[in-house]
Amino acid sequence: MSLVLLDSASLYFRSYYALPDSLTAPDGTVVNAVRGFADTIARILTDRPTTRLVACMDADWRPAFRVEALPTYKAHRVADPVNNVEEVPDTLTPQVPIILEVLDAFGFAVAHADGYEADDVIGTLAHRETVDPVEVVTGDRDLFQCVRVEPTPATVVYVGRGWAKAEVLGPRELAERYGLPEVNAGQAYVDMALLRGDPSDGLPGVAGIGEKTAAKLITKYGSLEGLLEAAVADPSDVPLRVRSALSDAAEYVAAAPLVVRVALDADVVQDRDDVVPAKPRDLDRVRELQEKWDLGAPIDRLLAALPG
Repeated sequence: MSLVLLDSASLYFRSYYALPDSLTAPDGTVVNAVRGFADTIARILTDRPTTRLVACMDADWRPAFRVEALPTYKAHRVADPVNNVEEVPDTLTPQVPIILEVLDAFGFAVAHADGYEADDVIGTLAHRETVDPVEVVTGDRDLFQCVRVEPTPATVVYVGRGWAKAEVLGPRELAERYGLPEVNAGQAYVDMALLRGDPSDGLPGVAGIGEKTAAKLITKYGSLEGLLEAAVADPSDVPLRVRSALSDAAEYVAAAPLVVRVALDADVVQDRDDVVPAKPRDLDRVRELQEKWDLGAPIDRLLAALPG
């Protein structure tokens, strides 16, 4: 059995875009993300049985410490700069409280950390776990950095192409996929990603260093720190082109680790024990929510997936 950590925002965003917005409640509220999220948990419990599960939430989608380090971080997604509000579809925002109500009625644990993203909650809970294997369920490649061998195995169930095409990635699979060293595949991945950059998160990367080059450099020098040390050595075996690129991007390279690496020490608040409930905490409430929001079959499937 394992501890399953859900990257909740990633999963409900993907449900929202995967399912039609014609899925509505009697009052007209769009509920496609709620239905898809409930179905995802049901599939997890059915296909990858587990005894522990935590739905990890964003308390701050664009934490101040990351913005201070790198002002471009997610800047293109800001809808309200004054209040740091994310640009989210109008019909998705009202669904998040419904998802939280459903989780509460079933009795699933929910966790967040003030001033941090869900990625940091996942990173912290995974880092703390010393008893069971960890499985991170996400559609976001950023969390590939969480894979490990010790003290317990940690893998990522990547659902970027949907649950039917889910990929389970541990250190070996991650190393093979990107040409990285298996011994420290998680850390090597995040160092590679830092050099490569990610426009979707406002990370410019280092000019002229793409994914394959970044992977080769991290593999050769062991880590970002190893690469930077080798680049300033005299003599240096780092190609001149790479040394020049790293020098030109020195400010970014210095700031980016704080932005790209998940926190391992966030002050996580969890509302209840993470044991998967054998039966719903409040079945009457589950049925009320099912009827009120016309959640139909997804709720029935989630009820059937519970271990009791």
